[in-house]
Amino acid sequence: MARFGRALAAPIRCRILLTLRESPAHLADKLEISRTRLSNHLACLRDCGIVVAVPEGRRVRYELAAARFGHALDDLRGAVLAVEADRTCVDAEEKGCC
Repeated sequence: MARFGRALAAPIRCRILLTLRESPAHLADKLEISRTRLSNHLACLRDCGIVVAVPEGRRVRYELAAARFGHALDDLRGAVLAVEADRTCVDAEEKGCC
């Protein structure tokens, strides 16, 4: 669980995971981030065991390591949507979260 939490700790990694859940094609273009920055976040996700790299000729396709991660993302997204919109972290302003 700690690895999954680490993966979700950065908003960009959350966006990467949700994008991979839908479609793995052209991540840098969809997320509008540099390839270097994307590569760094994908390395983190690979290290956490949540994303795998699949070689395809000269290119690499990334996908969720297991279908259960997609289901977990769906459950988390549903839980987040269920939280009242005006709720924030107690120390949100200090940490920049929420």
